[in-house]
Amino acid sequence: MIGITIAAAFSLIISMVLMPPLIKLLYRFKFGQEVRDDGPEGHKTKQGTPTMGGIVIILGAVVGYFGSHLVLWLVQPTASGPTASGLLVMFLFVGMGCVGFLDDFIKIYKRRSLGLRSGAKMIGQAIVGVGFAYGVTQFPNGYGYTPAAPQLSFLRDFGPPLMLGVFIIWALFLIVGFSNAVNLTDGLDGLATGAVILSLAAYVIIGNWQLRQSCVEALTSSCYTVRDPLDLAVVASAVLGSCIGFLWFNAPPAKIFMGDTGSLALGGLIVGLAITTRTQLLLLLIGGLFVIITMSVMVQITSFRLTGKRVFRMAPLQHHFELKGWAETTIVIRFWIIQGLFMAIAIGLFYLEWMPS
Repeated sequence: MIGITIAAAFSLIISMVLMPPLIKLLYRFKFGQEVRDDGPEGHKTKQGTPTMGGIVIILGAVVGYFGSHLVLWLVQPTASGPTASGLLVMFLFVGMGCVGFLDDFIKIYKRRSLGLRSGAKMIGQAIVGVGFAYGVTQFPNGYGYTPAAPQLSFLRDFGPPLMLGVFIIWALFLIVGFSNAVNLTDGLDGLATGAVILSLAAYVIIGNWQLRQSCVEALTSSCYTVRDPLDLAVVASAVLGSCIGFLWFNAPPAKIFMGDTGSLALGGLIVGLAITTRTQLLLLLIGGLFVIITMSVMVQITSFRLTGKRVFRMAPLQHHFELKGWAETTIVIRFWIIQGLFMAIAIGLFYLEWMPS
C-alpha cells in the first residue's frame, strides 16, 4: 500500500509542476489543436489550444512508478523492484504514447486535423501491441506464473489455452480497439481524463484485492494466480495520479488537451492492466463509457451506409448531446456519473465472484 501511495503522490506532483511550463512552451511554438470544420460550432473557440499534454501524463507516471520503487529500496534494500508485469504494462503505455505523439506532431506540423495515415498508425500500434502480447506469456516467476496466460478471462482466466498466435491477435484487437475508444471519448474538456481516472481506480482496487487473496499467500479455491498484483496496482496508481494532475488543467475550459499522445497511451494501458490482472472481458464494464461512445460511432456509420440516415445528430455520442443544447460541463459530469456506475458494477461483480461459496 505504501508503494501505491508514493507512486500516486510522485506522479501527481510531477504532472502539476510540469504542466504549466509545457503549456507555455506549446503556446510559444504554436503547437495547438486543429479543430475539424465539420465539428460542433462551439468547438471553434478551442482552435489553437495546446495539445500533446499526454507527454506530461506519461512522464509523470514513469517517474511515479520508478520513483516509488526507488524510495522503497532506499528504505528497505530487500524490497523487490519493478516486476515483469509492471514493466510490460509500462512498455505498452509508453509505446502507444509514442505512436500518438507522432500522430499529434504531424497534425501540428501540417496544420490539419488528421495526422498519421491509418495504415501507418495501425502498424505502429501493432508493433507495440504484439511486443506486449508476446511478452506477457513469458517471464515465469518461481511459481510458474507468467504476467498473463494465453487464455480468455472475465473475473479470472477461463476456458482452454489459446494458440499463442490467436492470443496475440486477440490482445492486439483489444489494444487497438480500446486505445481508439479513449481517443473518440477525448472530445470534450476533461471527459476522457475523468473516465480514465475511474477505470484506473478500479484497477488499483483489483490489484490490491488480488494481492491479499494470492495463491502464493494462501492456496484456496478462490485465490488468484496473478503474477504481480501489487506492482500492477502501483502502475495504475502512478498513472492515476498523473491524470489527476493533468485534469486540473484539462477541466473546462481546458488549457491543454492530452492529444493522441495521451489517449492512445491511456487506452493501451487500461487494456494492459486488464490482460495482466486476468480481467479482459470485465473491461467492458470497467471502461463502459468508452464502449458506449465507440458503439455510437459504429451505429452511426452502419445506419448511414445502409439507410442513408443518421441515428444521432453527430457522433461520437457526446457531440449528439452538444447539438441538442446540453452544456459541455453538463455532458462531462453526467458521463462521468455513467462511468462511475459502470465501475461500481464491475467491482461489485469482482467481489461477488471472489466470495467463497
